[in-house]
Amino acid sequence: MTVRLWPRSLLGQMLLSVAGALLIAQGISAVLLWRAEEQRRETSILNAIAFRVIGGSGANTAHGHDHARRAEPPERAHRGGSRRIRLERSPTLPIRANEVRQTGREKALAAILADQGEQLSDLVVVERPLAEDPFLLERARRWQNAREGGDIRNRKLLLAAMREAPGKDWIVARVSLPEGSPRGLQSLLVQTVLLYIILVGLLAFLLRRITRPLALLTGRVEHFARTREAAGQLQPHGPEDVRRLIAAHNAMEDRIAALLAEKDVMLGAIGHDLKTPLAGLRIRIESVESETERAKMAATVEDITRTLDDILSLARVGRPSDPLQKTELSALIAAIVEGYEDLGENAELGETDRIVMPIRETWLRRAVRNLIDNALRYGGNAWVSLHREGNEAVIRITDNGAGIPAAQIDGLFEPFARGEPSRNRATGGAGLGLTLARAIAEQHGGRLTLANRPEGGLAAELRLPLG
Repeated sequence: MTVRLWPRSLLGQMLLSVAGALLIAQGISAVLLWRAEEQRRETSILNAIAFRVIGGSGANTAHGHDHARRAEPPERAHRGGSRRIRLERSPTLPIRANEVRQTGREKALAAILADQGEQLSDLVVVERPLAEDPFLLERARRWQNAREGGDIRNRKLLLAAMREAPGKDWIVARVSLPEGSPRGLQSLLVQTVLLYIILVGLLAFLLRRITRPLALLTGRVEHFARTREAAGQLQPHGPEDVRRLIAAHNAMEDRIAALLAEKDVMLGAIGHDLKTPLAGLRIRIESVESETERAKMAATVEDITRTLDDILSLARVGRPSDPLQKTELSALIAAIVEGYEDLGENAELGETDRIVMPIRETWLRRAVRNLIDNALRYGGNAWVSLHREGNEAVIRITDNGAGIPAAQIDGLFEPFARGEPSRNRATGGAGLGLTLARAIAEQHGGRLTLANRPEGGLAAELRLPLG
């Protein structure tokens, strides 16, 4: 089963495109906000270290671990944005060999101290696990036990060591780093998703308001193409542009329906006015003494009558009056071929699949007969088969004739176009058979194709949708 990722409807494509663009934009915005928050928090930590060093590097600092007794738990130090930075003086640099210096933080902290008039000869900033720093580890454990919660194993601290001149003691500042801001990140994600849902929902509502009238109009166009009926037109609704489109289409339908009605009236009058004198002429022919002349005149009248019938049929095929009826197509094809066999024609029924589908039997019978007549007339034989190919029923009529030059195939579907230039019924007729067969195929939602066979002859395929 193939999964279609790109929708076929206008609403689906527009909504997916806009939703994708919004998702990318919201994702970028969320990342930028998260980075800004991280930068703000980093700057806040460095500023806290700098001002604590400036304000407490004298009397408020003590040697070694004596001052550590007054150290507050790391978790408490970050509440409300205020941080209690732990300071100590050390004659040696308390940095281990495997610790990597944070050069970016060193430059940022040095710049902050320089702005406050503090000139340093040395500044080292490293990041280490809280569990590996004895200065804060004991207090952090006591705080953890007192709260009966929290986990300090994955906590880290930032250690900044600085001195004013070579040979002087190092002033060491320690501050535990926050574990991150899951609540802040969660809030950011919730805001992003909520905004995304609101925007996409609003766009879906607006796009549906635009595309729904277009979908209804499409259905109306398809209905009018099948029935040519102007009844049941849509009332203009939706945005102004869509309303004007619906109104213009309604006016076009009315005009087309009027033209078709005028055509039907005209063709009916022509058929009546021509068939009546032809019937009278056929009666008068009987008074001609010469049997040869009488036969020629009768054949001419019959030729004119058949041509007139073809023209009227071609005009009526676009507005069929008979409804679609479920028919066993294989039985219909077999009956048609059997009729030719009874007349001694070289027509043969090949393999057929049993297919039941809604058709207009009278019209389809005529289309198949026209194709068989052409095969017999130009190829000398007709081999008829019926197969199911995918979602189509394929009626194939082949012959062993000379075929048709490829450049002339498309032109044969035009009215009065013939492969044989004469207008004699015995050699080809008026040239309306293929035109009428194609119109009947299109009436059923199908198509008619012609192609030369590699082994010689012509293959005509009448393809009808099963649905």
